Amino acid sequence: MDKKNALRAGALAAGTTLMMLLMSSPALALTRDDGDDPGKGLSVIETLGLYVLIPLVLFVVIAGLVMVLDKSKIRVTKPGTTKARAKA
Repeated sequence: MDKKNALRAGALAAGTTLMMLLMSSPALALTRDDGDDPGKGLSVIETLGLYVLIPLVLFVVIAGLVMVLDKSKIRVTKPGTTKARAKA
């Protein structure tokens, strides 16, 4: 893509983003809807547990299962390490 097309695409993306920001009104989030019944807020500990600790634990569990249940027999070794040890 040449510079003119890149500049045009960047201007279009910036203009679209700016228009979306100007058209959306965050003040409307303050008005309550009929039937709106928010619950109690989360504490800092609950928030960290929900959005940090649980995903980390899930990642570790999945990575551990992948490593334990790996059935491949191919292991990558550095070239020459097995031959050098066999001769010694």
